[in-house]
Amino acid sequence: MNVIADTLASHGALGEKISSRLGEVEAKLEKIASENTPLLNEATSHLVRAGGKRLRPLLCLLTAELGAEPDNGDVLDVAVAVELTHLASLYHDDVMDDAALRRGVPTAQKLYGNSAAIMAGDLLFAQASLVISGLGEAAVKRYARTFQRLCYGQLQEAMGPEAGKDPRTHYLEVLSDKTGSLIAAAARDGVLAARGSQEIAAAVAQYAEYLGIAFQLADDVLDLQADSDIAGKIPGTDLLENVSTMPTLLLAEQKRAGMLDTAGEEIMRMLAASVEERREQLPRLLDLLSHHAVVEQTRAIAEEYCRKGLAELEILPAGEVKAALTDFAHMMVDRQQ
Repeated sequence: MNVIADTLASHGALGEKISSRLGEVEAKLEKIASENTPLLNEATSHLVRAGGKRLRPLLCLLTAELGAEPDNGDVLDVAVAVELTHLASLYHDDVMDDAALRRGVPTAQKLYGNSAAIMAGDLLFAQASLVISGLGEAAVKRYARTFQRLCYGQLQEAMGPEAGKDPRTHYLEVLSDKTGSLIAAAARDGVLAARGSQEIAAAVAQYAEYLGIAFQLADDVLDLQADSDIAGKIPGTDLLENVSTMPTLLLAEQKRAGMLDTAGEEIMRMLAASVEERREQLPRLLDLLSHHAVVEQTRAIAEEYCRKGLAELEILPAGEVKAALTDFAHMMVDRQQ
C-alpha cells in the first residue's frame, strides 16, 4: 500500500469517499490524455500511464469537503485540470533538465525527442485550459494567474538570482511559484468549486503554498538519498546539471561565511568540476552530501514551512477533514518517495 492509500485508509468513510473520487479523476485523466490520434496519444498519455501520487487532485477533493457541494462535477474538473497542468509541466521540466527517468520510466523526450515532448506538454496545458473554461470566467482568471506563476517560477530558476539578491531567498521564491502555486490552486479551487467560502479558500491556499515549498525541500533531500527504483528518477540529477537545491545553497552560505568543514570543501570542489568529472565522482559526491549536516538543516526548513502551513488551518472547524489535511501536510514532508 502506498503513502496515499495509507493516509486515506486511516480516515474511514472520508478516506473511502476520496479514494473513490480519485478513481473518477484517474478515469477522466486517461480519457482526456487519449483524445488524440493513436500516435499522439503515445506521447500525451505517457506520464498519465506512468502513474503518480496524484497529490494535487487528492488535496482538491479533500478541501472540497469544506464546501457546501463537495460532490458536484466542478470539483472533479478542477482536480483533473490541476493534474493535467502538473503533468504538462513535468514534460517541460524533463526537457530542460535532460532527465532520463520520470516515475520509474524513460522520460518522454528520451522516447520521442525534445520537440515532441514539448508539444505534448503544450497540448496537455491546452486540454487543462479547456476543462477550466467550463467553470466560468472567475475560474479561468484564477487558472491563468496560476499558469503565469508556474512559468515565472520556471524562468526565475533558469535565469538565477539578480545581482545582490540572497540566493536562498531567490530559491524559496522559485519554489513558491514553481511548486507552491499549483498546489495552492488545487486547495483553493477545491473549496470554491464546492461552493465554499472565500475565507476558507484563502486559508487553505496559503496552507498549501507553504506545503508546496516544504514538499520541494523534501524532494531536495530525496534526490540525494533515494534509490532510483523507489524515487522514479536517477539520484543526483540536480547535482549533475548544477541545479541549485537547498543543501548546496546552505553549503555555499557556509563557504561565504568561512564556516565550511572539510567534507563541505570537498563537495564544493566536486560541484565546481566539469559535468564529466561530476558524473565520474557522483557516487562519492552523493555519499558526502547525503551525510552532511546541510541535509538535516534542509529537513528542518521543510518542517518549518509545514508548521506554517498547519497554522493556517486554525480557522477550520475540528473534524475529519481538518485531521486529514493535517496528515496530508506531514505526508508531504515525511515521505520516502
